[in-house]
Amino acid sequence: MQHDELWITGMGTVCPLGLNVETFWRRLINNESGIGPLTKVDASGLRNPRAGQINGFDMFQYVEDGDCDEATAFAYAAATEAAQHAGLDDDELARCGLSFGTNFGGAASWEMVCELARDGESDPETFAQFLPDHAATYLASRWDNSGPRITISNACSSGAHAIGAAANWLLLGRCEIAVAGGFDGLGLSTLAGLSILRTISPDEIRPFDSRRNGTIFGEGAAFVVLETKASATRRGAQPLAKLCGWSVGANAHHLTAPDKGGAGLAWAMQQALKSAQWNPDSVGYLNAHGTGTQYNDLAETEATQTVFGDSASDLAISSIKAATSHTMGAAGALEAIATVMALKEGVLPPTLNLDEPDPALKLDYVPLKAREQVVQRALSNSSGIGGNNATLALEKI
Repeated sequence: MQHDELWITGMGTVCPLGLNVETFWRRLINNESGIGPLTKVDASGLRNPRAGQINGFDMFQYVEDGDCDEATAFAYAAATEAAQHAGLDDDELARCGLSFGTNFGGAASWEMVCELARDGESDPETFAQFLPDHAATYLASRWDNSGPRITISNACSSGAHAIGAAANWLLLGRCEIAVAGGFDGLGLSTLAGLSILRTISPDEIRPFDSRRNGTIFGEGAAFVVLETKASATRRGAQPLAKLCGWSVGANAHHLTAPDKGGAGLAWAMQQALKSAQWNPDSVGYLNAHGTGTQYNDLAETEATQTVFGDSASDLAISSIKAATSHTMGAAGALEAIATVMALKEGVLPPTLNLDEPDPALKLDYVPLKAREQVVQRALSNSSGIGGNNATLALEKI
């Protein structure tokens, strides 16, 4: 369909690879990983004592003591970086849309509420902080924001879903500027639950590798400023990339496993291409969901082959999760930022730990090292528990 151009004009992140976009990108294309020992919680009973833990983050540089938990502070810091990058002034901060995605919201606050309840105590402020929408509410209060606001919890595709929701607002005229992305923090309750699902690797995350045996989860926040071309031009903002299409959908198949052949994700990619009015062979790069689980990587490869046909073998594909960990609600937005940087810089991030390619997965997964390659158009895939899928179509400007 025809629609106004939507530009990304700012980006921000706090993630295991760095506390800002510059550090994240530099370490990513230097083939580094942010996965390491998990020290924030007692990992003794977990399937893997390692995670994508954020180190060196001082939340009190951003928030007052008692205002919020660390996950909300991640979101506030990343959204603030994106807003500053885009050059938003106080008036624009007050009327922009806020579209947030998260898996678990303030899980650490929930654990604290449970501890207080066991002791017969209560704390209304801590209770409010565990609600999934608290981060967006907190940001709105800090920015005196009265624009449209939503919090989406569609598992690990939530960050990408939030960007798509913001794009819909812009096209409907609900706002001209939106800050959109996702966040999550590490907590014992979330990691214990994910361990029970047996999606966690006991050693390493190896996307598309023959030895792959699960993913490794982490924490973080990632946000973009999305606005209409007219708004950005009027403000004199410099575009980083164009969001040309997007789609969301569901498999309706199984709680954790993708549907056979990746039909749901194939549909999401096809709808994003249709929204962008692109031919599949015009796409040069795919940032894959690539969790390192047996079923996901096979299904995503089959979905890619369905959508791209004979041109699938010419498509460069990579998963950044062996570098960043699976940052849950932040993942879709963080990977969108990586895709924008790949378009801008002409460098494709690598798929780390891909030492023994699976012979059943015969596509180009940019193994082990970043690659200098100029591409004009890219897709970024996200999937989540429950069969949620989202695809973003991004173009170089």
